[in-house]
Amino acid sequence: MSEKRQDYISWDEYFMGVAILSAKRSKDPMTQVGACIASKENKVITMGYNGMPIGCSDDELPWTRKGKDSLDTKYLYVCHAEFNAILNSNAPVKGCRLYVTLFPCNECAKAIIQSGIEEVIYLDDIHSDEVSIQASKRLLTIAKIPYRKYQGRILNPFFTKEETDEA
Repeated sequence: MSEKRQDYISWDEYFMGVAILSAKRSKDPMTQVGACIASKENKVITMGYNGMPIGCSDDELPWTRKGKDSLDTKYLYVCHAEFNAILNSNAPVKGCRLYVTLFPCNECAKAIIQSGIEEVIYLDDIHSDEVSIQASKRLLTIAKIPYRKYQGRILNPFFTKEETDEA
């Protein structure tokens, strides 16, 4: 009888991998963000990525960061990955963990708090100097929702030729 393999991925690696793969669905040309919400039982509850609201053509709305005014930028229209994951869920997310590729903004932090998510695990915090991220951290701290930087391996969600040859 052979022993079980020892190099399997951790739950954090699994769920962050799902978030990274979800980000690949985003049509945003600059920033692709993905999110995965996992239960205490380590089951995927829901996923999301940043994109335009359902029914709003992403060909008719702007994807740019800068414009004549804010109406000509993506920021007033795009739904963030965390927000989409919460809204996409067919099950309660209370008590769950949120895995997200980019630290949540203050608006998403409010949704995270209101939905009852108990922990945030983020891959990147490149906007940490922005007021919306500082406000987000303040909100999460006051709500006693811990957040931590993901420490696992970054997994390629696509098989390499070598991996498929070994299967």
